[in-house]
Amino acid sequence: MIELLTSPTPNGRKVSVALEELGLPYTVRAIDLGKNEQKEPWFLALNPNGRIPVIIDHDADDFVVFESGAILMYLAEKTGKLLPADPKARSVAIQWLMFQMGGIGPMMGQANVFNRYAPEKIPYAIDRYTRECRRLFEVLERRLGEVEYLAGEYSIADIANWCWVKTYAWGSLDISGLPALQRWLDAIAARPAAQRGILVPVTEATAESVTATGRSLLV
Repeated sequence: MIELLTSPTPNGRKVSVALEELGLPYTVRAIDLGKNEQKEPWFLALNPNGRIPVIIDHDADDFVVFESGAILMYLAEKTGKLLPADPKARSVAIQWLMFQMGGIGPMMGQANVFNRYAPEKIPYAIDRYTRECRRLFEVLERRLGEVEYLAGEYSIADIANWCWVKTYAWGSLDISGLPALQRWLDAIAARPAAQRGILVPVTEATAESVTATGRSLLV
């Protein structure tokens, strides 16, 4: 059984969507970021960096994995799914996973900070991260104009990028004029596992939706 420690953020949802896609049994412990639960000693013993998500694989001697990209690779390798077996195709999937980890995630995160949370509006910072996010979206657009999914077949690379890109409006970002990107966003949003995964962990806002799916989570 996999135990997932997470919060309703793009990085957290990457893992819950993957777990749903893989059909692995798992339990969930919701981490309250507002109360800095992720900085408590017991959590830091699992992830010294004090960030969600974290998984504990109770079927593998309680093996702990932190960093969302590393978790996605661990789960894909554990199941033999969502990561191509062919070495070259596998490398392509990992390249696009790293694209999210090193580009999409950090840049969208900064856009969110300066567009929504900064105590004062700093035009230079807003413009810098807005433009960089748009550039990265255009990189995805070019790739998705050539292939259905980032690695050709649906993989953890799509899950990782989708969980971030789908939140573009939250950071006041724009994807107009990017039809291939929109097609890809819609295709993944239509997947039942993705629909279930983005409702994890159960919060007051999602409880009704999760109950409607008939799923039972330990929170």
